Amino acid sequence: MNQSTRKMLNSSERQLLRETEPAKLRKADEDELVELHRRVRRARTKYATLYRRRASAQVKKHGTRAMASKANKRTSVKAEVFEDALARVSRRLAKKAAAEADQLREERLAAARAAKRGGGKRSKTSGGKRGKSDKGGKKLAREKKQLRTPERKRAAASSRAATRRKQAKRNSR
Repeated sequence: MNQSTRKMLNSSERQLLRETEPAKLRKADEDELVELHRRVRRARTKYATLYRRRASAQVKKHGTRAMASKANKRTSVKAEVFEDALARVSRRLAKKAAAEADQLREERLAAARAAKRGGGKRSKTSGGKRGKSDKGGKKLAREKKQLRTPERKRAAASSRAATRRKQAKRNSR
């Protein structure tokens, strides 16, 4: 950000932009980034909306949109500055959220592996044979898959159509 742009901002806006510097973003945790993202987005929206409103009000006076937007240069510059800051915060938040998701997935997988290892030890004590519930579960899955025959599909479609006809009849009353 150049000096002229910095002079356009008040102290609270400058402070908000200082918080979006890469070094400070790296130190922030995910919750802090979410809060910062909310604040920066709010400032960006404020200036973007203000710019559009002022420019649209100036169109009749100046005759063209180009001339009307030149009259609001300061507001558009502020909107751009906050748009850039929002992009920085969004990128950092996305990286942080992805890292957090990876960490949670690894923890979940580690817990599942530990449970599986624990389950494997129990099956070894029972002679290393599979329990009847395992075989039954696979058999049920196969049976369910076989139930989707053309006859059953037609019956389901017919039932669905009848229900829709009844509903249409009720709706037309």
